[in-house]
Amino acid sequence: MAAPIVGFPRNAACIRGCLQLRWDTKRPSLYTLGFSKFVRSLSTSSTVQHDYDLVVVGGGSGGLACSKEAAQLGARVLVLDYVDPSPRGSRWGLGGCCVNVGCIPKKLMHHAALLGHAVQDAKKYGWNAHVDPTVDWTTLTTVVQQHVKSLNWGHRVQLKDKQVDYQNAKGSLLDPHTVRVLSANGKEKTVTASNIVLAVGGRPKYPDIPGAMEHAITSDDLFMLEKPPGKTLVIGASYVSLECAGFLTGLGFDTTVMIRSIPLRGFDRQMADLVTDHMEGSGTRFLRQHVPVAIDKTDSGQLQVTWRDGSGQEGQGTFDTVMMAVGRFANTGTLGLDTVGVEWYSESGKVIGRDENPEQSSVPHIFAIGDILHGRPELTPVAIKAGRLLAHRLFAATREHMDYDKVPTTVFTPLEYGSVGLSEEAALERFGPDKVEIYHAFYKPLEYYIPERDASQCYIKAVCKRDGDQEIVGLHFLGPNAGEVTQGFAVALRSGLTYQQLASSVGIHPTCAEEVVKMGITKRSGLDPTVTGC
Repeated sequence: MAAPIVGFPRNAACIRGCLQLRWDTKRPSLYTLGFSKFVRSLSTSSTVQHDYDLVVVGGGSGGLACSKEAAQLGARVLVLDYVDPSPRGSRWGLGGCCVNVGCIPKKLMHHAALLGHAVQDAKKYGWNAHVDPTVDWTTLTTVVQQHVKSLNWGHRVQLKDKQVDYQNAKGSLLDPHTVRVLSANGKEKTVTASNIVLAVGGRPKYPDIPGAMEHAITSDDLFMLEKPPGKTLVIGASYVSLECAGFLTGLGFDTTVMIRSIPLRGFDRQMADLVTDHMEGSGTRFLRQHVPVAIDKTDSGQLQVTWRDGSGQEGQGTFDTVMMAVGRFANTGTLGLDTVGVEWYSESGKVIGRDENPEQSSVPHIFAIGDILHGRPELTPVAIKAGRLLAHRLFAATREHMDYDKVPTTVFTPLEYGSVGLSEEAALERFGPDKVEIYHAFYKPLEYYIPERDASQCYIKAVCKRDGDQEIVGLHFLGPNAGEVTQGFAVALRSGLTYQQLASSVGIHPTCAEEVVKMGITKRSGLDPTVTGC
């Protein structure tokens, strides 16, 4: 039977916490939720009573996760979220980049493009599909936006259910515990909080060239275009650029990518080159070592782009749509970081965290999570995890911090690229060439044989330490459903997976994932890594 623990409350919240506090006799090391509320009441009690225990500025994935988790732990929480329209006037609702103009609509359009290829493959499998598939852009964008809006509404319902206050308003810092709230209708007020979390995310950059802001779109606009994009130039070599160019090509639009230097900077170089090789083979054109100089609108309404190549020679091309994907900046410019002494990088807008507490800013009660935190992966699941853990440290007295090592991710290009851990280049630099072993394999998915699809870029490699049982420090997979494959192996890598353990595992046949556990040829050997047989 649970035995009560008596405490001495200092306020009403503390009284409730003490009344709910019980020792778990089955697991004596754990307390029930009442203890979390008790700890919160002690940690937030002071001679100054604030309006909220937590104010979250930014209603994206990280901010929402943090706010809901804090509320579950008994905190009084306010979320402020307001989206400035893009230069082209695009607007969206609660949920941040991922829900509205990132992961969700991107993955749906990627899937739509894959379905078009599947219809072509179906003919080889005996389906009577006599008409070549074409996409209705209006239908596609309508259903995508309907799903996005359902998620917007779902987030609002969740906040209400968890008793989180929400305001469609901008927040900025006046002092370490005071936030200025500017609503959409221009009304202004201030609120105070014991803790403030900044989670405003990022927005796409525009290059400083004539006509860019006036005529180009970004990923903030692509998924809401009322008219089909037509012949499109995507400028940039980021994963956003390649993903969008990939599904546009797959949907049947003439698409070109302009790259200044290298594709997918920060990813494994061999894998990045294989990604773009596959895209070129699938119909996407590439202008390599090119930079845009100007964008002009012609009398016909098309866009004439002037560029310069690596040798300094200028050229031109005409397009229906030009999309910028040259990187993103942290949307922190109006937060008033300097006003309260939060350290940040002016060039990127990113907040500088502490070594011992990565999400804590230079001001003790102000935190940053997600894409605005310097030196951390700009990924939705990272922001969500960091936000939840932060809420527990603030209101449940836990000590667990976000582990930013071995974070998996997938680039949803037509041939998907999943990775976790170190690239080959990073491993060689960290450990040295003599202490790294690379296992690799080229393989052909079973589904590719009947439609005679090209599989020359389907490739896997494991980056291992050479000594002992050969700990795997990086895994890279290029092929169908890469995200699904990589997620499972990422758990194993975080648990210290070795090559010996990988090789001793039994694969599931016939799958692409089984080729990961079957890898047995090293780069050092010089042998052909192409998989033969079934």
